[in-house]
Amino acid sequence: MVDAVSAGNAVLDKINSSRNSLADSKETFLALLTTQLKNQDPLSPLDSNEFTAQIVQMTGVEQQLLTNDLLAMLVGMNDGGLAGSVNLIGKTVTAATNQATLKDGQSAWTFDLGRAATSVKYEVLNSAGQTVFSRTDQAVGAGERAFEWDGKTTQGTQLPNGGTYSLKITATGSSGETINTNIYTTGVASAVETLNGQTVVSIGKLKIPLSAILSVQQTV
Repeated sequence: MVDAVSAGNAVLDKINSSRNSLADSKETFLALLTTQLKNQDPLSPLDSNEFTAQIVQMTGVEQQLLTNDLLAMLVGMNDGGLAGSVNLIGKTVTAATNQATLKDGQSAWTFDLGRAATSVKYEVLNSAGQTVFSRTDQAVGAGERAFEWDGKTTQGTQLPNGGTYSLKITATGSSGETINTNIYTTGVASAVETLNGQTVVSIGKLKIPLSAILSVQQTV
């Protein structure tokens, strides 16, 4: 599916390049036509047939610009877009994002470490970027791990369901160096839509770009 998105983006790039070229041609044509009209001989004005032919030429350029815009819309709706993504609805998807929605007093993420860490600090941030919960684990092994949060602040206050939270992980190696960490969120896709020309998948209140979806499974 990611390959389809890449292919669609490549086509869009070609269409946009062609559109820019045509737009430049249109502007050049209008400049030349205007200059021609300003400097025509009053005793021998521009032949009406030739003038009509030039107008038709300009109209053809405008039609080609419109055609390219329509092609761009079709690419967005088919190559990895809405038409190819509707079957995600109702399925469990895993996405490369550090965000999750608090539901039934729970939020969960998975993450992977390229190598073992002497310490891993977890910080849950609210939508304003404020840390509401933090915890540090010692001696965390390499590989894929799970982090579950019960929706309570560090002080023990239960936060309401429905909020969107982000997970920040700081993993430290034996020499004090920072270890890169990839974070993922898993949930059931409830909708697929196009926002600002980009196909996004809804997981709870999250709007995840289609290109960030890594795996799809049947919901149990």
